[in-house]
Amino acid sequence: MLYQSEFITRLEAGLRSVLPAWGLSDATEVSLLTVSENATFLARDPARPAPVVLRVHRPNYHTRDEIASELAWIEALRDAGSVETPALIPTTAGGYITAFEDGSETRHVVGFAFMEGSEPDADAGLIPGFVTLGEISARLHQHTERWQRPPGFTRKTWDFETAFGPAPHWGLWRDALGLTPAGADTLQSALDRLATRLDAYGKASDRFGLVHADLRLANLLARADGLGVIDFDDCGYSWFMYDFAAAISFLELAPIVPDLQAAWLDGYQRVRALGADDIAMLPDFILFRRILLTAWIASHRETETAHDAGLEAYTDGTVRLARTYLAAT
Repeated sequence: MLYQSEFITRLEAGLRSVLPAWGLSDATEVSLLTVSENATFLARDPARPAPVVLRVHRPNYHTRDEIASELAWIEALRDAGSVETPALIPTTAGGYITAFEDGSETRHVVGFAFMEGSEPDADAGLIPGFVTLGEISARLHQHTERWQRPPGFTRKTWDFETAFGPAPHWGLWRDALGLTPAGADTLQSALDRLATRLDAYGKASDRFGLVHADLRLANLLARADGLGVIDFDDCGYSWFMYDFAAAISFLELAPIVPDLQAAWLDGYQRVRALGADDIAMLPDFILFRRILLTAWIASHRETETAHDAGLEAYTDGTVRLARTYLAAT
């Protein structure tokens, strides 16, 4: 239903019912920005100097406490100057979260200040930006190493079990579109190898902690004066090096990836030191993310993102990447 006009109209109606929570008037113009799982709207009130971005959360994914925890980290990161990300817009009641009922489901809504910028293009001009992204990633990881979580802080974990176990966050990889028996055997062999290597790498606090977990191009805002980061909706506990793998989402087989990796590592190590074992694990996390996205596409095949990725073609690429991984590790 995500791309049916009736669905968007229904969400917009529900969103309009809570506009007063941000002091937005009846004259507010509401327009859809993006919809994948969450739906994001731009609200322009002629009585306000700047628009507000309102995110309507999908149900049955994050609890209200998990959403509040995401917002707590965003506030802490902004206070520390660790990353340029939009400010939270409080409600008139003083909190950051409101909700409306959508049939039998509750839709939580949060508000952000509008930030200028555009998604970077996936071409050679991306390489300098990945130096900056490496620096940003390192600052995020530095922050999470020292930040004292507030009481009740809770976010999902992105590890082997939650990605590929019996109850994965994003669906079963064996449901991948167009996956053949031979392809499934290849992915299983790669996952067996991956599990062994991740277990050996471990989850020490200098390599596993709170990460953005979705630093892909769609969540970056390039501007002449810097690089903004948006959408912490998937932030959670994982390996720090996973953030690079997420950054090259849907580009994993592109010839530019080695240059992007070198640029990201250059920027990262200007801020935070890495060991040779950290760098050696990057192919593992690229495969981890690729198979995770392949499962996501299968469980979200109706979305524009899944169609842009190529549906069955993306699965074929995942199998090719797994073969390369098995040959190299």
